[in-house]
Amino acid sequence: MDILDLWKKGGPIMLPLLALSILALSVIFERLWFWVRVLSQEKEIVTRVLDAARENWTMAADIAQQSTNQPIGRFLYAPLSLPKSDLESFRLALEATAEDELAGMRRGEKLLEAVIALAPLLGLLGTVLGLIQSLRSIHIGDLATDSTSGVTTGVTNGIGESLIATATGLVVAIFSLALYRLFQGFVVNQVKIFRKAGNELELLYRQFPPDFNQVTSDPPVLPPVNLNPPRKKGRNKFSETPEPPLESDS
Repeated sequence: MDILDLWKKGGPIMLPLLALSILALSVIFERLWFWVRVLSQEKEIVTRVLDAARENWTMAADIAQQSTNQPIGRFLYAPLSLPKSDLESFRLALEATAEDELAGMRRGEKLLEAVIALAPLLGLLGTVLGLIQSLRSIHIGDLATDSTSGVTTGVTNGIGESLIATATGLVVAIFSLALYRLFQGFVVNQVKIFRKAGNELELLYRQFPPDFNQVTSDPPVLPPVNLNPPRKKGRNKFSETPEPPLESDS
């Protein structure tokens, strides 16, 4: 019996089961590719940033900025990107970024939960509909009078075929549940890694705090200086008015 025959004998409920399986596979492949990239580069990024932070905080910030395409890179770059921060701001930046990144790592879990819950129910519904259709064609008189006519065999085959939907729903749910638990384990492991990396970075911040006094501000803008010497005050010969002539005594 090939897959096409199983599809036909499973009934119309096989169509929504197919849609659920495609949805689950798309989420699973996307999450697998995500976790392969994360787990293959995470340890190297943490080691490079922490080693650079022991020597130069600017270099550590540059390395973390180059790794912002990874969750751990964004997590470590958040406190290092602050221009001036105290210990409390440093810790708040780590905590806020960790929450956002861990929430992004759980993307797709709700879809897998829906598939795990709906697939067995749809399979059971298909089985119930198949049983109803099989039992509807049974006549008690035929079973009592003619047991060799193949009626019993046909009913048995119909019940067996109606169980195909239930089996399909269980397969989809079990496969989705196994990968769902695997992804949850990855997230729990990421919580430990983020906590450890954040604690080590905060400890380095306490031991070797960055020197913000080396950052010089722009010099104040002074008014322009007038280099021309002031002119002496005096009467302008062009503006002098001639004195009126003295009147002669006549």
